[in-house]
Amino acid sequence: MSDPLAEIVSLLKPVPAIAKLVTAGGTWWVERRELGSPFYCAIVEGQCLLTIAGRSPIRLEAGDFMLVPQIHAFTMSSVRPPPPGTSPRRLETGPGVFRLGNPDAPSEVTAMVGHCSFLANDQQLLGSLLPDIVHARGKARLMDLVRMIHAEMVSGLAARDMILSRLLEVLFIDALRCAGGAAASPGLLRGLSDIRLAPALRRIHQDPSAALSIEALAETSSMSRSAFFERFRREVGVAPMGYVTGWRMALAKDLLVRREMPLIEIATRIGYGSASAFHVAFTRHVGVTPGVFAGRA
Repeated sequence: MSDPLAEIVSLLKPVPAIAKLVTAGGTWWVERRELGSPFYCAIVEGQCLLTIAGRSPIRLEAGDFMLVPQIHAFTMSSVRPPPPGTSPRRLETGPGVFRLGNPDAPSEVTAMVGHCSFLANDQQLLGSLLPDIVHARGKARLMDLVRMIHAEMVSGLAARDMILSRLLEVLFIDALRCAGGAAASPGLLRGLSDIRLAPALRRIHQDPSAALSIEALAETSSMSRSAFFERFRREVGVAPMGYVTGWRMALAKDLLVRREMPLIEIATRIGYGSASAFHVAFTRHVGVTPGVFAGRA
């Protein structure tokens, strides 16, 4: 059987951008407003608050891991934040090593913070299938993976970029495994945790070239058409056939960029009977023709 989670992470192509070791003491805060890349944070020692735009503060403790796949502004601060209007104090004490707060105060917090980016050609679709936030507590393997990523970032050894990409993929998969269940935000993980919807999702990923209809997918889930439609849209966050089309187009974009096969073969592989039918569907969905998309990519 196909593994939808592995396929999504593989197509996202996460690559690390920045890895920091952060220590802090006294009352402190730091803010990120530029809405850049996804980020993760592993608390090695102490406690702090993480406040993501539009959400209540989250208290992080030693052994906690936080992953935010989507792009968000956020602030991190001491558990007792400084008074309003206090300017953030941030000092780089070495390559990739930062001190927050009063440099003369005892170090109370140590964290490994990383930023990454996605090389995927369909980041919006693939990112929308992931939870907004992953907060894992007491997962030693996640902490070990972050340490390995940070060590590799400064190693300068051969095949560094390949190892970093693989480690980051494993980090994402391990973290996302912790984020399934009914408590997750609507998306792929929530759908895969649903005993009725999981078979349909796996069928979509196993053979996107098949004649996938809502009736066939509902039958796979042993549900009526209407019940399946409503449940899929509620749990995954998109209508069933919208998911099918989106996934097919994400695969098509990846294949177009690789330039390894002709258009008719791409069309056949993702479920279209002719190159012209695929051309029309792709242009309608993406807004440009397959040829124009491949050229821009």
